[in-house]
Amino acid sequence: MITWVFRLSQWAALLGGVLLCLMIVMIVVSITGRALVPIGLAPVPGDFELVEMGAAVVVFFFLPWTYLRGGHASVDLLYLYLPKPVQRAILLLCDLLMLALWLVLTWQLWQGLLERREFFETTFILQMPIWWGYALCLVGAVIGCLAYLSQTLIRLGLADYPAGWSTEEAKEH
Repeated sequence: MITWVFRLSQWAALLGGVLLCLMIVMIVVSITGRALVPIGLAPVPGDFELVEMGAAVVVFFFLPWTYLRGGHASVDLLYLYLPKPVQRAILLLCDLLMLALWLVLTWQLWQGLLERREFFETTFILQMPIWWGYALCLVGAVIGCLAYLSQTLIRLGLADYPAGWSTEEAKEH
């Protein structure tokens, strides 16, 4: 299961990267269209709505892989001088707190999705259902919960890193 979560997180990050590149192309086309209105071109309709929704989805798709790779920012002023058992305890506590946070976040996304769907909320220009963005973010949030759960199980000694995964890749702090 751990290997599957790591692969899923990696694929989600790659998909997020593709989505980000598509958003960049759309933004360039839209800005070009705005600049060339005098010759008959136009901006992409609803470009800011697509960027708003797309940016949220991209962040949720990037975060699990960033976490598993140890890519989050940290402040090590005192941490590095603590004994190794205390450092491990702090990491475990942080993982447990973040897992709890991600579970609450995922639950709230689910509640928001249901509410937006129930009241048929749409974007202003494109009239795109808002719950679509919530649904895509929810996918990333579930992957995030799995990533935090996997890392917590590894820290507790109940699971191992996937075969071929160096612990250097998963920076401790």
